[in-house]
This record gives sequence, C-alpha cells and structure tokens, in this order.
Amino acid sequence: MKVYTEKQQMAIAIDAFKEKKQTLGLVPTMGALHKGHLALVKKALKNNDKVVISIFVNPTQFDNKEDLVKYPRTLERDVELLSTLNEDAILVYAPTVDDIYGGNAVSETFDFDGLEFEMEGKFRTGHFDGVGTVVKRLFHIIKPNKAYFGEKDFQQLAIIKKLVEKHHIPVTIVPCPIYRESSGLAMSSRNSRLKPDYKEVAPFIYKTLETAKTLFGTKSANKVSKWVEKQFESHKLLKLEYFIIADISTLKTLKRKSNKKTYRAFIAVYADDIRLIDNIALN
Repeated sequence: MKVYTEKQQMAIAIDAFKEKKQTLGLVPTMGALHKGHLALVKKALKNNDKVVISIFVNPTQFDNKEDLVKYPRTLERDVELLSTLNEDAILVYAPTVDDIYGGNAVSETFDFDGLEFEMEGKFRTGHFDGVGTVVKRLFHIIKPNKAYFGEKDFQQLAIIKKLVEKHHIPVTIVPCPIYRESSGLAMSSRNSRLKPDYKEVAPFIYKTLETAKTLFGTKSANKVSKWVEKQFESHKLLKLEYFIIADISTLKTLKRKSNKKTYRAFIAVYADDIRLIDNIALN
C-alpha cells in the first residue's frame, strides 16, 4: 500500500488518476483507526475508483495541548488495518505538520454563519477554525470528488458542508451513520485511552441518549435536559459537560418544538480526563 508523506508526491499520484478519469474519495482522519473509520472507507471504496485516507493529527484544532500530546498515533497499525480492505484502491496520506502548514501552523479565521459558536464552539475555543483550515487544505491537495465524514461529529459535519458551500469547493460531502461498539458506545480513537472502570460505564452515555429520545416524544426540551443533567449528577465516574437539544439546520438550542423542524440531542461527557461526545436523532 502506498503511503505518501509529502503533498507533492500526493499531487503527482492524484493527477495520474484524474488523467484516467478515475473518481477519488477522501476519508480524513487523525489516525488510531477503528471499525468506525473502516466503515467510512468501505463506503468510499464502493463509490469511487480510488480512496485517499489522510492520517494527520491536526494541531490547530486542539484547544487542550495536553490532549494533543496524548492523542494516539498508530500509523503502522493503521496501514495494516487498511491493507485488509483493498491495497490497490487505497492510498494513505500521512503528512508532517510542516507539509500541511509550511512551518506556520496557524488557523485561518472562518465564518460558518454561526454554526461554530454553538455546542462544541462554546467549550473549545478556535476548534472549528482549526478544522476548517486543515480540511480546506486537504481538499486543495487531494481534490476529491467525494469526502466522507461520520455523524458522531455532527457539528463538524455541518461546518464542513458550510465550508464547501461558502468557498465553492467542488466536492460532495457524504454523511455516514455513527458506528457503535456492541455496548452502544460511539466508536472513537479516544476510547482506547479509557481506563477499565471508565470503559465499563461509558455506555451509560448512549443509554441516556436513548431514554432522552423517548422522553422527547412527550416532554419539553427543557424537561428532557433537566432529566439528563440529574442522571449525571449522581454518577460517580462520568461528568456531564453539556447536553443540548438543537435544530439540525442551525444547531441552536431548542426553545419550543415545531413539527416542521428536525431535532437532535448532543452530549459531551468527561470520563476521567477523556472527553467523549455523542448524539442521536430525535424526530
């Protein structure tokens, strides 16, 4: 399997595919691949002649520098996993920070029509500027026909769609369902860092979301939110950072239900020093 570490090498390979009129899919990742990532890759392989997997821990989207340092980096294992799918159709782009940023790892400033100030944006300063910066650069380098993003990072998905729309980038964004462990816990590279006790109780997050979805059928958003907060107040290991019910088009917190709108519940929880996020469609 070809592993490229420089954008110039990547560009030469991509130009060759384009000359042959081959379609190109992109699955952007930060590595430490799991079955959720592989599900994205499999979907991309079905829809494209070639698929590029980018593996890059992007420093500009981390507001917590300690989290950046601790983020798992497992390139050799990642490549082995990908090689079990399709060695001929998959290319890996694993650049250095200098290759992406040219020695100046600073975010651009974006206007995502307010999406960036909701939920995660309230707790992670500059996060979405970092996401927008690296994704825009990856789109420029790889020039994919389609790019695949998981719905676990639903706000990020909405922001990438806005990035493409506002910057007129010729790529189709393909949302992919959340991939879960058998326990219901949303798959994340951070799960590998969970201590045994926390790993055992982490499925409580999704179980709470499922109950919240049921309650939302008969209760107000405010009552559902208060119920969720109460569940975590008495939990010994998990600490709730936020639970929000939002309109999926604006990501603004719901104040009054409307039958004409679609809503989703979003949650962020600390399991020791590991931050876990999840979400669920409500209607």
